[in-house]
This record gives sequence, structure tokens and C-alpha cells, in this order.
Amino acid sequence: MFITLDYLKEKSACGAGQRYFADHFPEGAEYQAVLDVLAKDNQGGYADWLMDNVGKTDAVMEINGDLEIEGNIFFAGFIRVSGFLKASLRIKAGSGIKAGWGIKAGDGIKAGSGIKAGWGIEAGDGIKAGWGIEAGWGIEAGDDYGIHAGLRIRISMKAQYAVVIAKELPKNLLLGIFKAKE
Repeated sequence: MFITLDYLKEKSACGAGQRYFADHFPEGAEYQAVLDVLAKDNQGGYADWLMDNVGKTDAVMEINGDLEIEGNIFFAGFIRVSGFLKASLRIKAGSGIKAGWGIKAGDGIKAGSGIKAGWGIEAGDGIKAGWGIEAGWGIEAGDDYGIHAGLRIRISMKAQYAVVIAKELPKNLLLGIFKAKE
């Protein structure tokens, strides 16, 4: 999707966000290109707003091996990494996140659908998933931050989809149904 200043105005973006966009993308830009610049410039608030207002895409970021970023990862689609996924700041995906090994962010981790790691999931802040969260070992959010699974499902589907699976109950689980991994 191509994002323009007129589009942001139609969506009632704040004035500061419109100025930032006009300065960086005077001719407009593709959705993911905008998210990439927002990640580089550590503009998490603008990325959150854009992803909430434009939504997810069907794009898949597929990495064979590890993906380690100094900074943020903002991706409008699904992130799939065969090894370890790590960002020194935030990880946010419009759809889901899956890593063969572990997922770690210095700040928060958020996915529009599910989050799954073969080993562990760790964030300095909160962990939020539209569906379930699953780790082969542990799931840990920062002190005084919560773990939320099932943010985008109907209450009647909670028992089926808002599931948090790990070896032991995460201490900061605020939303979701815990099931021990066998």
C-alpha cells in the first residue's frame, strides 16, 4: 500500500506525525518502507498509530538463520525466523511472529495474531498477542509489565485461542489461559 500525506490527513493523524511524514516522504512511500524508517528513527508511537490505522498485510519476512537488530523491528505482516529473533528495542508485527529458537526484545513484543518460539520469549516491557503465545521453555515480561494473549478474539473463543503455553506459568500473565508445555 502506498501511503501519502493526504491519506494520513484522512485518517486524522496528529500534526506532528504529518510533519514528520512530510519531511521524510514528501512524495509518499510504500507502507513497509515507512515502517522501516520509523524503526530506524525509533518512532514507535508513529509506527503503532500507522499499524493500527492501516492494518496488517499478507507479506512474510522469512529469515533462514538469526535476525538480530540494534533498534526496532516493525513489520506489517508475519515474521518467521528459523533461528533467534532479537531487537535491542521493540518488535511489532501486524500479523504473527514465529522463531525457531527464541524471541527477545529490550522493550516490548507485540503481534496482531500469535507469538511462538521454540525456546523462550523475553521482553524488557510487555508481551501482547492477538491470539496465543507459545514457547518451548519460558515466557518473561519485564518487571511490572504484563503478558496479554487473546487481545483480538471473541470471549467465547478465549479457551481455544487465548492460550499461553510454556514450561511454567509466567509470573506476569494478565490475559490468557495458561497451559503447561509437556
